[in-house]
Amino acid sequence: MVIYVQPPYAEVVEKTFLPFSPPNIAAMSVISRGELASLAYRNKWATPKQTKLEELLKKIPQVDVNNDAIIQMFGEIDAFSQGYHPTKSSTMSARNMGKNDIWIAATAVISNATLITTDKDFDHLNGIFLSVIYIDPSSKP
Repeated sequence: MVIYVQPPYAEVVEKTFLPFSPPNIAAMSVISRGELASLAYRNKWATPKQTKLEELLKKIPQVDVNNDAIIQMFGEIDAFSQGYHPTKSSTMSARNMGKNDIWIAATAVISNATLITTDKDFDHLNGIFLSVIYIDPSSKP
C-alpha cells in the first residue's frame, strides 16, 4: 500500500489562495507540466504517486507556449533579466534565468496571472512584469 502525503506548503497554498475556488482559476504552463514529469522520473515515483499527480493535473488547465504573445514576452523577459531591455531597467545585476523559468514567467504575464512559486528565481520580475508570490517550501499550515 502506498500513501501519498502532499508537502505542507501545498496545504498553505490551497488554504491561502484557494486556487480551485471561483473566482480563482488555477492554470499552468505546459513547461511546468514537463518539469513535473521530469521530477517524477528523476525521483523514481511509483505508479500510484504518478497517477495521483496526473489526477491533479487533469484539474488544472494548461497554457501552451506556442503563442506569439508568449514568445515575444519570453524575449522581453530574457533581455530584461540580462540587462538588455530597451525600456525597463532593474537595480539588480544582470542574471541568467533558466529558460524554463522564462517560459513559465512569460506564460503568467500573458495570462495575466499571479505566479505562485517555491522558486526565488522570479523575484526580480515581481512588480515589473507580473505579480510573484513566493511560498517557502518549509511553510506549514
